Amino acid sequence: MAHFFYYYIYNMSLWIKTNRLIKILFPNYVWSIPNDEKKVYLTFDDGPTPEITEWVLEQLKNYNAEATFFCIGDNCRKYPEIFQKVISENHSIGNHTFNHLKGWETSTEDYINNAKLYEAEHYKLSTENCKLFRPPYGKIKRSQAKKLREMGYKIIMWDIISYDFDENTSKEKCLENVLKNIESGSIIVFHDSKKAWQNLEYVLPKTLEFLKEKGFTCEKID
Repeated sequence: MAHFFYYYIYNMSLWIKTNRLIKILFPNYVWSIPNDEKKVYLTFDDGPTPEITEWVLEQLKNYNAEATFFCIGDNCRKYPEIFQKVISENHSIGNHTFNHLKGWETSTEDYINNAKLYEAEHYKLSTENCKLFRPPYGKIKRSQAKKLREMGYKIIMWDIISYDFDENTSKEKCLENVLKNIESGSIIVFHDSKKAWQNLEYVLPKTLEFLKEKGFTCEKID
């Protein structure tokens, strides 16, 4: 079963929309949030990043959209005012480890300690609860996931990944990745990072406009 798990998680890197079989086989991870109310969940990984995160916040405000930001602890340390701005504008915050660790290449002890370093930084800056976790790269050992759940975390994966971070994915393809796969309950991954900026700048406003036209609302993950 362990080999099966790693084979499928590895091949998530080839998927734009997460295979339904994965959602069934691994129900302890949150892949989507099904609903009949045309709610979707935009998420942003790897921030906060000067200018980019603030631009994202402005786009969200223009469409009265809420989102969830999975932050890197070291970036929170460097840019506390941006982190606090995310919270003040009524978005959710999640733990993305302190140093963007790849779980498969990190011992469980070191991985959990790094997640705790993020927690410590989070609570220096905010009294908001922090019990959402997204593993960097989507790669996490089952032992790490078990420990995090014992700490009270929900592990948030995704239904759609935009590939905004991939330099080989054009901005048009990135937009297509998102728009052709959206459905009620979709959790969609973007990145408020320099690496993703060229695609994100094009894709996010068009995605928000599409969602508005189709009657979707963008909710944060609580």
